[in-house]
Amino acid sequence: MTVDKTELDKSIKKVQAEFWLPTETLDKIVEYFIEELERGLVDGTDPLGIPMNLAWVMEYPTGDETGDYLALDFGGTNLRVVMVHLLGGKKLETEQSFYRLPHGMRTTKDRNELFEFMAECLEKFLIEKHPSGIPENKTFPLGFTFSYPATQSRIDAGVLQRWTKGFDIPGVEGEDVVPLLMEKVNNRNLPIKVVALINDTCGALVASRYVDPLTEMGCIFGTGVNGSYYETVNAIKKVKGQLPADIPEDSPMLINCEYGSFDNAHKVIPRTKYDLKIDADSPRPGQQTFEKMTAGFYLGDLMRLVLLDQYKNGLLFQEADSKLIKLLETENCIDTSFLSLIESDESEDLSLVKKTFADALHYEDATSDECYFAKEVAEIIGTRAARLSICGISAACKKRGYKNCHVAADGAVYLKYPNFPERAAEGLADVFRWGRDLPYDQHPIKIVKAQDGSGVGAAVIAALSHKRQLQGLSLGLKDE
Repeated sequence: MTVDKTELDKSIKKVQAEFWLPTETLDKIVEYFIEELERGLVDGTDPLGIPMNLAWVMEYPTGDETGDYLALDFGGTNLRVVMVHLLGGKKLETEQSFYRLPHGMRTTKDRNELFEFMAECLEKFLIEKHPSGIPENKTFPLGFTFSYPATQSRIDAGVLQRWTKGFDIPGVEGEDVVPLLMEKVNNRNLPIKVVALINDTCGALVASRYVDPLTEMGCIFGTGVNGSYYETVNAIKKVKGQLPADIPEDSPMLINCEYGSFDNAHKVIPRTKYDLKIDADSPRPGQQTFEKMTAGFYLGDLMRLVLLDQYKNGLLFQEADSKLIKLLETENCIDTSFLSLIESDESEDLSLVKKTFADALHYEDATSDECYFAKEVAEIIGTRAARLSICGISAACKKRGYKNCHVAADGAVYLKYPNFPERAAEGLADVFRWGRDLPYDQHPIKIVKAQDGSGVGAAVIAALSHKRQLQGLSLGLKDE
């Protein structure tokens, strides 16, 4: 079937118009974002707002921290265990192992399966690193990276507010996840104690600050999206009068924004019909609005819905096997790597795009028009995600008055999605009016690749927490 080029280009321009965010729109989003950040510091309980969770990290790392610390990184796809040897002088060594999350774990009906799996991975790691036997006279302080919204009244505790990233395991929301893990750890007689519960974005900030004092913010662009930065205690009105005397009001406090929930009230971000469909079909409609438009867990589904729309409109895939159409009607059949591979194809015949269709969707006969359309849409979706993602960075920097700083970024979307860093930098240049001609390396606010936040960051935070414990300093609220 021959596709009318005029109709094809018209359809691409229509998708482009639906997804494009001009500077004026970014300005409005950033302005409202600042309001939401401030509101979260006053009351973080609004289900439509940004939680602005206190991380209870009350010091900046110096780079002189020393010791051996375990880190357990529970993100979205894999579970990782890391042993970090902090050597002082901003030097460190790491050993790590990855463990694939079992199929169906995201929605298991038994929470014990999840925490048993974590404890099992910790045990495997310690046995692997100590083949002659796990030391009995040594306790390993553990930094637990739990990258989901959690309310923390102290640094070594955290109550899950709600699952994100497609997880929906009953019996965990409203519970402190540290005892749930420690029960399984103790059942195995492992010499481990959780001394800090952190979010991956906090880890990215602290790990990067460990080696780069210009770092003022940490961000995750991966399965989910989030940001963190240091506030001053006196700006956090929701804990006014509740802090122990040894926490001065002018001291820093690391804030885990959890701004994947930004604009749950749907006031400023333009949503396409595809965004509305993803939200309606998600386990938690009306939640994590910002995340559903920017995070890696959802970008593939945006592509799926756009492609399916072209089939329904009679433009593409009219001669494709019915198996392809049935697949395109299946949620999450396309992941973000599909878009990433397609966009990276610079060949004239788009051979990689065709191969990607064959490998990912078992569609061997993708036409040149279908390949061309998919590549254009991948760029459109990726561009919107990048431009929208920097609104949180812009809001935090404007709120805190940062004029010259580094933003430590981690996550597969930032690290692996073609052109995402450049488009994010262009978005910042538009918001701050630096101009597109200013080279990226001269931008006053630069997004840089983060150090290993979920591993090194968790270990450094564990070291800071452990030090406070040894000094008898407060780790949280008065009543704790």
